[in-house]
Amino acid sequence: MPLKIAFQMDPITAVNIDADSTFRLAEEAQARGHEMYFYTPDSLTWRDGRVQARAQRMQVQRVQGDHVRLGPQEVVDLAHMDVVWLRQDPPFDMGYITTTHILEQLSPGVLVANDPFWVRNSPEKLLVLEFPDLIPPTMIARDLADLRDFKAEHGDIILKPLYGNGGAGVFRLDPNDRNLTSLHELFASFSREPLIAQKFIPDVANGDKRIILVDGEPVGAINRVPAVGETRSNMHVGGRPEKTAMTDRDLEICAAIGPTLRERGQIFVGIDVIGDYLTEINVTSPTGIQELERFDGTNSAARIWDVIETKRGL
Repeated sequence: MPLKIAFQMDPITAVNIDADSTFRLAEEAQARGHEMYFYTPDSLTWRDGRVQARAQRMQVQRVQGDHVRLGPQEVVDLAHMDVVWLRQDPPFDMGYITTTHILEQLSPGVLVANDPFWVRNSPEKLLVLEFPDLIPPTMIARDLADLRDFKAEHGDIILKPLYGNGGAGVFRLDPNDRNLTSLHELFASFSREPLIAQKFIPDVANGDKRIILVDGEPVGAINRVPAVGETRSNMHVGGRPEKTAMTDRDLEICAAIGPTLRERGQIFVGIDVIGDYLTEINVTSPTGIQELERFDGTNSAARIWDVIETKRGL
């Protein structure tokens, strides 16, 4: 039987159909005959015990400039869905967190992927703290004196917002850099959140590996190489995706974190590995499945839907 699926995401009319993972998930769902709806996070409501959204029926096609057909907007009771995808992009702010609280009310009748309780409690740069033996030397702090101590110990560090995304606000402070105080002042001027500092890993020059895990199992990886003169390898800021293979160390990392991801209902996850170190576990809206499919033919979207269909009894 076909599933009824709702995608909570940013406007689908604006996505890059050659890179967007949500589009690929929708494409695969449609190929399997499932019924799809689309809505944006700002149309999600809780009213008198019901979780609703102003949603539109959706069909997709791989045609540039004409990739989605949307029906008229209607108020949909999300309890009537089989699956709701939590797929809007960060920032992981209070608006994002509120949607996880609302979607949590759909449990256990509706499968929300990824599980909103654990998305809320496992943001990308904090979930890694549960695996201290896998990550580089790391500090989360707001106090400038603490950050100075960390830099004095490690010399060459990366400083970034704790809840940032896409490489925004990421700075490398090498041993000769004198900007820590100014950057701290800048961040403190618009945010009360701590910062995260990590020892710089020179291996980033060879790439930042994105490994895709489905229900806790690794399915493949791509390498993201920084542009010339850049420290950041994110594709949003010019990083170049390349074909790569998983190493024994990559598989060791996946084996260590996989059971936790599976137990917490994190069906589609992308982790970041630089050299021998795990740096992030992306559960909010991971990307990379289209690049992986182009490089080695691995259809991660199909693997994801196999898991979901099994969970829904198909």
